[in-house]
Amino acid sequence: MATNRKLGKTTDARLAMLRTQVTDLILHGKIETTEARAKEVKAIADSIIALAVREKDNFETVDVKVSKAKLDAKGNKVTELVKSKNGKEYLKVVREETTEKRQKDMPSRLNARRKMMKTINKVKDEKGNNIDLIAKLFNEIAPKYEGRVGGYTRILKLGNRRGDAAEVVVLQLV
Repeated sequence: MATNRKLGKTTDARLAMLRTQVTDLILHGKIETTEARAKEVKAIADSIIALAVREKDNFETVDVKVSKAKLDAKGNKVTELVKSKNGKEYLKVVREETTEKRQKDMPSRLNARRKMMKTINKVKDEKGNNIDLIAKLFNEIAPKYEGRVGGYTRILKLGNRRGDAAEVVVLQLV
């Protein structure tokens, strides 16, 4: 009977730690941790990457009508003076309609995306902008491992940690 490692933590703390480490692995490509944690993170990361590889091309491109505010040369919104029914004047933003090509996920890819979102934390860069790790999985990592069947990560042993003699390893994407 297979069981997960407890790692000396309660369930919620353990799951939060594993989510954080999987997120860091996908974001940076490698992490340094203990051997027991690395083995747990490796299993989770390999399953997520396998899901991304399987569903990477499962979408269709559709044309979508988009209504955007018209911008001037400086990037400011263009406004026009309009009269209301009761005679008052106000500024209204001029809008323009365009069509864009967007990717629409098929149902199984959408399900895979939602499973990944359960396992990966949201991340922001230095400027406070969101980083889309799910898109990184589908667009960068999955094509790299397209012909490969499993084994997307590797564990390299570094030796014992000085304070508690725990085996320290580097977990990295192959």
